[in-house]
Amino acid sequence: MADPVILSSGHTFDRSSIQRWLDAGHRTCPITKLPLSEFPLLIPNHALRSLISNYTLVSVTKPESHPDPQTLIATLTSPSSQLESKLNSLDQLTRLSKRDSVLRRRLTESGAVSAVLSCVDSGESVLREKSLNLLLNLSLDDDNKVGLVAEGAIGRVVTALRGDSPECRAVAATALTSLAVLEVNKATIGAYPNAIRALVSLLRVGNAREAKEAATAIFAICSFPGNRRRAVECGAVPVLIGSAGSGHERAVEVLGLLSKCKEGREEMVKFSDCVPILVHVLRNGSSRGVQYALLALNSLCSWSRDLCLGILELGVFELCVKLLEDDNEKVRRNASSLIQVLQAK
Repeated sequence: MADPVILSSGHTFDRSSIQRWLDAGHRTCPITKLPLSEFPLLIPNHALRSLISNYTLVSVTKPESHPDPQTLIATLTSPSSQLESKLNSLDQLTRLSKRDSVLRRRLTESGAVSAVLSCVDSGESVLREKSLNLLLNLSLDDDNKVGLVAEGAIGRVVTALRGDSPECRAVAATALTSLAVLEVNKATIGAYPNAIRALVSLLRVGNAREAKEAATAIFAICSFPGNRRRAVECGAVPVLIGSAGSGHERAVEVLGLLSKCKEGREEMVKFSDCVPILVHVLRNGSSRGVQYALLALNSLCSWSRDLCLGILELGVFELCVKLLEDDNEKVRRNASSLIQVLQAK
């Protein structure tokens, strides 16, 4: 266990393990089977993480010889440092901080953030790329996420989203996803000028990796209800429909979130291919894709009687009946809800 978090049930799990459980659609505690909220809060278990860190430190029999982080940081900030020296320092800091939460905490406490952000501002594409990767590592710890935002990370990352390097743009989107794990950061990122718009643009014109990372970031940001209207206003819906039509299920997940707001539903019904694409996902998509396609159709049908009639003609009712036997609890619940809506209309 490397990153222990507490569920509302009171039990502690490793973050990556419980996140996989939640991503599979489960909304119960694996141990107690008690129900969880739709977007369960994962609370860092700082006491246990401290014990793990201390154990890791004392259990290493032959400590590795690492370069002094302060020396590496000084190289980044020195006006006399050559580009190669800065790149070498960033490589070493990124490698050291990838799996060492203790070192990440030491770096943030020793002024590394401002040094890294200054490199993100660099006109050298390769320097920006490497500094963004280090920034992403530093953002892995919840304790660092608020501090990074407070030091101006969002503005730098948003600027990188519009940069000339595909690698920089993809890593920048991933960094926003990481920062948006915290609820307070979701609101801050959503309100930042051009943040969502830059992600929508990347989803529209980026390569496969960029599009996936952009959609993931939009999903994370729009799990905060106040950001859904902003995403719609930034033109996200037609871009997401096009992406979903190309087989990108993460776009379907975002459409499921946006369908929860009135502006999102109004925009979605303007596009004749939206519902057929969602129905196609019901027939052929992954469990998670089906879950969010059902969510979107549920919201749309609850809002529009005319839409219900069209959906019935596409055989959605029969599909939902079959999905009542799906292994995914969330799929079963969403299918049951949609059946009730269709019967009521």
